[in-house]
Amino acid sequence: MLAEAKRRFLRADSADIRHVETCIAKVQSVGMPAHTSPLSRYVQETITLPGAGNEGKTIDFERAGPRQQLYFCPGETKAAIVTCGGLCPGINDVVRSVFLEMHFRYGCGDILGIRFGYAGLDPANGFEPLHIDAEMVEDIQLNGGSILGTSRGPVDPGIAIDYLQKHRVNVLFCVGGDGTLRGAHELHLEAVSRGYALAVVGIPKTIDNDISYVWRSFGYQTAIDEAVRVIGAAHSEARSHFNGIGLVKLMGRDAGFLAAGATVASQEVNYTLIPEVPFQLHGEKGFLVELKQRMQSRHHAVIVVAEGAGQDLMSVGPPSLDLSGNPHHADIGCFLRDEIQSYFQAEGIPLTLKYFDPSYLIRSRPANCDDGLLCNQFGRHAVHAAMAGKTDVVIGLWYNVFVHVPIPNAIATKRRMAPDGELWSGVLAATGQPAAFQADV
Repeated sequence: MLAEAKRRFLRADSADIRHVETCIAKVQSVGMPAHTSPLSRYVQETITLPGAGNEGKTIDFERAGPRQQLYFCPGETKAAIVTCGGLCPGINDVVRSVFLEMHFRYGCGDILGIRFGYAGLDPANGFEPLHIDAEMVEDIQLNGGSILGTSRGPVDPGIAIDYLQKHRVNVLFCVGGDGTLRGAHELHLEAVSRGYALAVVGIPKTIDNDISYVWRSFGYQTAIDEAVRVIGAAHSEARSHFNGIGLVKLMGRDAGFLAAGATVASQEVNYTLIPEVPFQLHGEKGFLVELKQRMQSRHHAVIVVAEGAGQDLMSVGPPSLDLSGNPHHADIGCFLRDEIQSYFQAEGIPLTLKYFDPSYLIRSRPANCDDGLLCNQFGRHAVHAAMAGKTDVVIGLWYNVFVHVPIPNAIATKRRMAPDGELWSGVLAATGQPAAFQADV
């Protein structure tokens, strides 16, 4: 089967990402390696892993890790790090790990920190880069946020590459989600068109945990910890009032991993609503009828809703796009809060509803120990890839193996939770919620 997949790849256009799950995940390089690594441990083999989804197909991935031969001469390499998009626990940990690996292990002394996301690559914005040193990163892992600053939105690739060439940058580390990776890919294409040997390496950052071929992105576990604390508060509020409801909105534009993970971890949630599982609000088998029955029997409830759930229930016209190119979602949290209150008022049932939206509280937290370890691994693997000359690549974690994923493959689709998978089964067991109000399940 794998041999046939390789033959299909050789016949196909290497840019045709539609065949990625039946072939080799081919990684681009800026050139042939010509320098010997100062490290003593090397990883050079590929590994065959299952593809995404349930197609039963396999992919040959490059295993991430140090290479014996490098493209860039360590003592002459200049690197830059940029952090983009929304905040996420662990960004500073990644910046620190990239610096330490570049500086102490490879002997690279000139590392720039690009200020305020891709906006820092445009001189017109006036954001001078930081010159990162060991003292600057000494304890940044103890703090949330990003020492470099962040922003959303693209930058003109031509202007950005002019900037990087002016500063003689050889390696660019891009820390962010799918919008950041799309921008990184555009920068790679511009560099190639100029014949500029620039290694562009992505490090996946998303609380939503929805990047393809990244089983778990950094910050996700910390986000679950913080979400569980909020759910505990919502549970206390709900139990302390007659007919009390605690409604918690969590991040998850297109995937319900955080809502589901926090539900299973807390064991205090009665209903979990996610984008992957549509639900009915009104009608004989709607969610509101089910909630009414619970309130009449138990007199309290905790509801967790992912921000991308129930979008089909709200009529807001064609969606606009945010600065990262993602569609704006209507606010399901406020909508659901108002619908619940209106329904119970019409039914003549007294209700005390407390609404929690902890998004920025969660995003701005420092990473916990588990995420701190993961950040270190992502950062160091990114350095190994860059020094070997790999480009247009993001570090993936697939079936518990760190791999090189071509950026076009990573951004082709978003990873979503399987309604028939283990995590959602855990949610149904933890909540006891019926499938009656869920559509098409």
